[in-house]
Amino acid sequence: MQDEIFGKMDLVCGLGIGRRELLKSIAGVAGGVMAAHLLFESNALGAPSMFSQTAQTDNVDTENVTYPSGVYTIQAYLAKPKGEAKHPAIILIHDLRGLTDSFKTAARKFAAEGFVVLAPNLASRVADTTNMTSAEAATAAISQIQPSASVDDLKAGYAFLEKYPDVDPAKISSVGFGWGGWRSFMLATAIPTLYRSVVFYGVTPINGLENIHAPVLAHYVQYDFRTAGNAIYTEKEMKQLGKKFTYHYYPDVNGNFLFSDAGPRYNAAAADLAWTRTLEFLKS
Repeated sequence: MQDEIFGKMDLVCGLGIGRRELLKSIAGVAGGVMAAHLLFESNALGAPSMFSQTAQTDNVDTENVTYPSGVYTIQAYLAKPKGEAKHPAIILIHDLRGLTDSFKTAARKFAAEGFVVLAPNLASRVADTTNMTSAEAATAAISQIQPSASVDDLKAGYAFLEKYPDVDPAKISSVGFGWGGWRSFMLATAIPTLYRSVVFYGVTPINGLENIHAPVLAHYVQYDFRTAGNAIYTEKEMKQLGKKFTYHYYPDVNGNFLFSDAGPRYNAAAADLAWTRTLEFLKS
């Protein structure tokens, strides 16, 4: 059973290790663990707009790029600060709905903060995404991709950034959401030189945590019961392995809380707090 579909199936056993207030909030985790990954994300992570679209991006350049991943060509959106200088970089990993305009907005916002941002369109491994405007079509394409293949495509994106002239290759991080959260975690297990890994409501890999060198920051929300259970389990595992792991828990918040057009799921206060914490972590 693939761990990114169901997460750590015995993570409920880890819930007896303390943090009783959190336990009360995620009492429904046992039922949530059994929800299928694709169904869960297509329901919980609707077509979003990343944060609020008020970022000052006048000093940002953008372009569509491609890079090789084995025999495949991966399409991506790249945003970077104007001018010639070395900058830290981010691999921005979309959720199950693909590289929507929301994530392009996110890329520009991170670029306005001084990062070169590569946002791969992972559906491009199996489909022509040039004119793909439907999130449903993106989800259908993404569901065909083997988990290991998507990680390979992100590793190739890391290699692309290492050689990109405006990137400081010693400071390449990953930021992933939902479906992309597991993949951000997996990059940390696969690339020892990854600088930082940020996971937004993503499940924790079953294997490979011992290989992580990068500090990991995770954001969990109360009403995403399945991934919220990963908070305690992951903290325990990472601590035992001597790894750097920090998580924040957002009560009374749904998945998709960062997205300003997500209706009642959007939580401005939590979104601003998570954004500030993420920037501080990536810039540290």
